[in-house]
Amino acid sequence: MHTRRIAVIGGGIIGASVAAQLTANNDSHSVVLFEKESEPGTHQTGHNSGVVHAGLYYPPGSLKARLTRRGVELLEAYATSRDIRYDACGKLVVAHTEGQLAQLDIILRKAQANGVPDVAIIGEDAMRQIEPHCVGTAAIHSPHTAIVDYPGVTRALLDDVRQAGGEVRLGTTVSRISRRGTEQIVESSTGDEAFDYVIACNGLQSDRLAKRSGAGKYPAIVPFSGDYYKLAPEKAALVNGLLYPVPDPDYPFLGVHLTRTVDGDVTVGPNAFLSFAREQYSRLGFNLPDALQIASSSAFWRFARHNLGEALDQLRTANKRSFLSGAQDFIPGLVSADLSPGPRGIRAQAMNADGSLEDDFVIQRFDNAVFVRNAPSPAATSAMAIAEHIIEEILADDRLTKPGRNT
Repeated sequence: MHTRRIAVIGGGIIGASVAAQLTANNDSHSVVLFEKESEPGTHQTGHNSGVVHAGLYYPPGSLKARLTRRGVELLEAYATSRDIRYDACGKLVVAHTEGQLAQLDIILRKAQANGVPDVAIIGEDAMRQIEPHCVGTAAIHSPHTAIVDYPGVTRALLDDVRQAGGEVRLGTTVSRISRRGTEQIVESSTGDEAFDYVIACNGLQSDRLAKRSGAGKYPAIVPFSGDYYKLAPEKAALVNGLLYPVPDPDYPFLGVHLTRTVDGDVTVGPNAFLSFAREQYSRLGFNLPDALQIASSSAFWRFARHNLGEALDQLRTANKRSFLSGAQDFIPGLVSADLSPGPRGIRAQAMNADGSLEDDFVIQRFDNAVFVRNAPSPAATSAMAIAEHIIEEILADDRLTKPGRNT
């Protein structure tokens, strides 16, 4: 029996999910996971809100819609089996004006088409029973939307990989994937190594590795940063679950919301700004090569011309007052002293050559390499389903799912 040599690039939750599924119950795979940082889940996995999205907003039939619903099932079952913190605290998408009520109907229809369980539009009285301190005209209630410890899930998945005989190489940077005959050569900081297949799940650096490996320039990553504040502990007790605004259908970011975390905090945010550093999390982070890539991109300038209004709106969110105002939309009694600076995240948002933002997941096969080119939120929710999709559908003809253990 031929042992398939498979490299997985990226130690976030998607890469960990891919490696874990490849090694589970299959002796015919020799799996090596490469992660450039000294710890797994350092970037998007470790800098997100921790929300397990139910699938309210995504176009029915899209990869996001399908893989989110499947991802929730897999994630909840895995977290439960490994005793990882998972709390189905529920979510309200709150309308504050009459004009937002029609948008609730659109969200409800999408959610129902996507198979989101028990989702409904509720009135003010029902809202107060769920969130006694929240104000609003009406809301979408998604009772099974949850929160989870994503870094904990990632660490557990990589433990599974090691226990199944796979190898996890931390602190190893992959610069390029090249082809030599039928082999895929992974060029890394520790030398060149041959594999039968490579699956690249490297988030904020995904476009660069794909381009250097011959898979094309687009979609290209444009990083957007998001800052959060945290509610004071005594005020965090006013929020039972997740409170979201009605989203702007023309903009890919959800706006300021209140999010309970598995650690007991409640975050307020995020805003959304163009980031001039892909992997720096201070509010003044700047990386010259990252900034120059944005400045030299004709696609970015096409995007900028068509989104000037939204950019100016976001500039108004650059101070504590705007976060407080967003939080007061839900809980009017909050004051400035109730908010303190919280974490910061950077989203790997893919952009097409025409300047449009890519909305759906993009997973590209190039020879015997697979590149995850766009996997923003809800990618963490969908990670196990994305791994399943890559192995069972994109690589279906290669029969990577054929069991080699216990047969």
